Amino acid sequence: MGGKSTTRSAEDRRTEAEALQASIVKQVQQLSDSGQWRAFLEFARSFHTYSLNNVLLILSQNPQATNVAGFRQWQAKGRQVRRGEKSIKIFGYREKRFAHDDDQKKATEDDERVVRYFPTLSVFDITQTDPIEGAQPLPEDPAQRLIGDDDHGLIAPLTRYLTGHGWGIQREPLTIASGYTDPERRRVVLAKDLAPEQSAKTLIHETAHIELRHIDDIDDYRTHRGQMEVEAESVAYIVGGMNGFDTSAYSIGYITGWADEDTNAIRATAVRVLGTAHTIAEAIEHHA
Repeated sequence: MGGKSTTRSAEDRRTEAEALQASIVKQVQQLSDSGQWRAFLEFARSFHTYSLNNVLLILSQNPQATNVAGFRQWQAKGRQVRRGEKSIKIFGYREKRFAHDDDQKKATEDDERVVRYFPTLSVFDITQTDPIEGAQPLPEDPAQRLIGDDDHGLIAPLTRYLTGHGWGIQREPLTIASGYTDPERRRVVLAKDLAPEQSAKTLIHETAHIELRHIDDIDDYRTHRGQMEVEAESVAYIVGGMNGFDTSAYSIGYITGWADEDTNAIRATAVRVLGTAHTIAEAIEHHA
């Protein structure tokens, strides 16, 4: 990837953007063919889905928790909870049925009474475990957050561009997402703990949502979320690449997941993605 977009002609930028768009399709296909994404997806699905109350309990005890399971569940996954690790407490759910014995008649289902229990359970985060020798290693998440300390000169011009169009930029502690766009309050929120590289990529992604008008109708966004996330992250990858910033360690896995490994879905967004990438690249150049 070359230097800053200011050193190249419009034709050069167009050619590079098209090459970057084509490389998304190629890399997504390679990731799909390797089976890495599918293996990770199956691993992620193997975890129990917790209620909102339990999710809040987990995060209140370990804000960095990502994958939690019980002691024996971890052993079944080929990992051992380390000795001395403090468990995370959540609530389970149990039902016990008792038959009414009125007149000593045989109880039917209608005669039963149900007593519900909410026992306290102990779970552990993956960071509290070690692999068991000889066990199959866990699949790695194909979408790894970027950790570089260089924002590639992108945050300041993008911030000036967005604030000039009435958008505020804020930082908040986010437990899952790297950022989000709030159309009602016209603000872009980035997670507080992001490295400069991930912050820059996320800011491009959220700017793409705005430029593509994804958040004009929230119901429409919910209905077509997969397509819209593919578009926004594709823009982030292309704009990053045009500015000497390779976001593939995060973007390719992210796009693969939202496209459900369908490269045709990525090709179908090419025109909108390229147009928006050019708009944002020009805005960065103008506000640099």
